[in-house]
Amino acid sequence: EKVQREYSLREQLKAIQKELGEHDEQQMEVEELRQKIEEAAMPDEAHKESVRELDRLSKLPTAAAEYGVIRTYLDWLVNLPWSKITPDNLDIPHARKILDEDHYGLQDIKERILEYLAGRGLKAERANVEADTPAGESIDLIRREREGVILCFVGPPGVGKTSLGQSIARAMGRKFVRQSLGGVRDEAELRGFRRTYIGALPGRVIQALRRIETRNPIFMLDEVDKLSSDSRGDPSSALLEVLDPEHNREFRDHYMDLPFDLSQVIFICTANYLENIPGPLRDRMEVIQLSGYTDQEKTKIAQGYLVPRQIKENGLRKSEVSFTEAAILQIIHDYTREAGVRNLEREIGRVCRKLATQIAEGAATEVQVDTPDVVKYIGKPHFYGEIAERTHLPGVATGLVW
Repeated sequence: EKVQREYSLREQLKAIQKELGEHDEQQMEVEELRQKIEEAAMPDEAHKESVRELDRLSKLPTAAAEYGVIRTYLDWLVNLPWSKITPDNLDIPHARKILDEDHYGLQDIKERILEYLAGRGLKAERANVEADTPAGESIDLIRREREGVILCFVGPPGVGKTSLGQSIARAMGRKFVRQSLGGVRDEAELRGFRRTYIGALPGRVIQALRRIETRNPIFMLDEVDKLSSDSRGDPSSALLEVLDPEHNREFRDHYMDLPFDLSQVIFICTANYLENIPGPLRDRMEVIQLSGYTDQEKTKIAQGYLVPRQIKENGLRKSEVSFTEAAILQIIHDYTREAGVRNLEREIGRVCRKLATQIAEGAATEVQVDTPDVVKYIGKPHFYGEIAERTHLPGVATGLVW
């Protein structure tokens, strides 16, 4: 009886407010959502669904359990970047300069990115000339064509796969978003939960796009070879639709249940081992192998990138600390045996911290680190060239077993 009486009074209150020309909070909220829906520039199907849900919302009392569910769903719909696009910087010399600034070597990958930019630039230019249309319209025309780029960088740890994605985004003028897939074993993590569940959310792909507020970012899927499957589904199978340029134009998240266009996203996957990626998923990617660095390459990387970064991180000035090439080579040979440069940077950081202590205490002002200083700062070598010594004997050769 009490509930019925409250309902009756609320309805009377609504009628009085309507007579007075006043709007209650619910009506204001509905009108605000309606305005956001119109501004979101959704495709027809999404617009139709959002208007239908809004009509349902306007007829429900705010105390109803369904009210919060529909309100959250509409919030996701209006905040997705249905038509927000970051314009590409198609200037080849600019892109080449940024890629060279950030990474030493890796010519294959740099060339592939420059080829993509060149193709996009020529398409836009020639579409303008042939159709005699404004630049913006020709770009839209290109966007309606298939343009999916799905790269997979495969290589040992520490060779710069993840940082390369950020560099590509900077070169193209696009936003960068990264999702780590290591240990993900639930398919719903990627494709979301149905709205019937309490606390349901969209999957990681849709969440990342809402956060980044553009529908054409550089999307990095890190450690794609570390996906695992169990009774809750196989996430690598859920990625098949995401990473297929023929089908991801209409990607359907379980929560949204509406098609979202992923065809303009540049997906970059990274993996340590190609064998661990399932065959159908591997088939959708353009695989680019990154081999480990040689000693000469590591030395150049250390001089150009690692030493300046560690000097800056430890509060030193460039004039106060310098490393000779012989010292860097000694660190590479005697203290780090790896394909990448992570441990090399760690050891250089150890030396810089010791030097920072000396300079802070006033024991030194300018230091050049040479081969005799390396043992003093880092300690005894971690590796010993035993094989090199043995092969000095006549008749002894190095063998490799796999």
